[in-house]
Amino acid sequence: MPAKSAAQQKAAGAALSAKRGDTPKSDLKGASKSMVNSMSETQLEDLAHTKRSGKPEHVND
Repeated sequence: MPAKSAAQQKAAGAALSAKRGDTPKSDLKGASKSMVNSMSETQLEDLAHTKRSGKPEHVND
């Protein structure tokens, strides 16, 4: 599932980094903090590897 916004893509990248052990989980804030616990590494990879071109910074759902 591709990211809908650049902010979602960035949060997924941060959560993926923490899940892999590259970044301490204590450094996470906001959406990335909940993403690391609720999503698998594969799901995070799908969101994090979305192209940012043409994506809005934020989407109001």
